[in-house]
Amino acid sequence: MAPAHLRVEGLEASYGETHVLRNVNLNVAAGEVVCLIGRNGVGKTTLLKSIVGLVHSGGGSIHLDDREITRTPTHQRARLGIGYVPQGREIFPTLSVRENLTVAADVHERSRRDESAWQMFPGLSKMMHRRGGDLSGGQQQQLAIARALVGNPTLLLLDEPTEGIQPSIIDEIENAIVRIKERGTVAILLVEQYLQFALRLADRYYVMEKGSIVADGTTSDATAGAVERYLTI
Repeated sequence: MAPAHLRVEGLEASYGETHVLRNVNLNVAAGEVVCLIGRNGVGKTTLLKSIVGLVHSGGGSIHLDDREITRTPTHQRARLGIGYVPQGREIFPTLSVRENLTVAADVHERSRRDESAWQMFPGLSKMMHRRGGDLSGGQQQQLAIARALVGNPTLLLLDEPTEGIQPSIIDEIENAIVRIKERGTVAILLVEQYLQFALRLADRYYVMEKGSIVADGTTSDATAGAVERYLTI
């Protein structure tokens, strides 16, 4: 396996007195897709937010390549190469597609911008002047991914990218992730409930329960049935 681009070791996190992440260990190498699987409420989104810096880590460490970023501010993590597509997209609904992309680009150093990121989704090129809030859910998801790609990330975090999305756009999102993976320079951590989608894309998987990693493996040796039990009540 290639050296891990993202390395999470013994990570702990809480919301007030509620302990959410418990001794989480996880790594993602450049050029691979790793899927994080688990039922709702087990801590998957909290883990992504901890990696981004939106949730304070109460213990353990987060490394990007050889650099520890556990206490690094969120905006600096973005400039170091972390792209984040949150659940719910969180685009700017009153700004145009172009303005959404421009705002994202302004977060990054000019040398790191990828002005062609939106070309991953050709349909967006016809909507540059449309307001984000006027797009369909699938188009908003495409915009959210393109917005993350503008910064030319080396680590891409995707939280439920297929949630509520029509099948045709799911196919386009899958194709985009495959193209990003083929670059060989981007580590992708994918949180996903659509198991077939996840297993098609991912090289490896981790399963989370009650804030802890309880299983992991390669998707080449996995079947939907082998991991599906972790998604059922």
